[in-house]
Amino acid sequence: MYEKVTRDICINVRPFFLAEQSEPERNHFVWAYRVSISNQGEETVQLINRHWRITDKLGRMQEVKGPGVVGQQPVLKPGESYDYTSGCPLQTPSGIMAGDYEMTTLDGKRFLVEIPAFSLDSPHDRAFIN
Repeated sequence: MYEKVTRDICINVRPFFLAEQSEPERNHFVWAYRVSISNQGEETVQLINRHWRITDKLGRMQEVKGPGVVGQQPVLKPGESYDYTSGCPLQTPSGIMAGDYEMTTLDGKRFLVEIPAFSLDSPHDRAFIN
């Protein structure tokens, strides 16, 4: 599990490889990732936008930006959490994801919450020891 706290918002991410949806012979590899967003602060916040940077094994990066997550813009009161699962396909057997969520307080102050970088690993990639 990967974890990062920014301004009392804790992001936990757990990626997992989806062998049944992947086709290695066609360079199609699929992962799901489970995200938990926890408000450990004293202010109510709302997730407004997401921004992902997805980099494959060859260093090719794609960016994904948009409103909310999985069609939602959750509001988190102090002590509340929001969990969701999403997915990511790549043309290589490994990669890395990172990004941020844009949040807002009830009085309209916007801020970014960092999503920790996490690796997308599959059994189809050869490990190299440096």
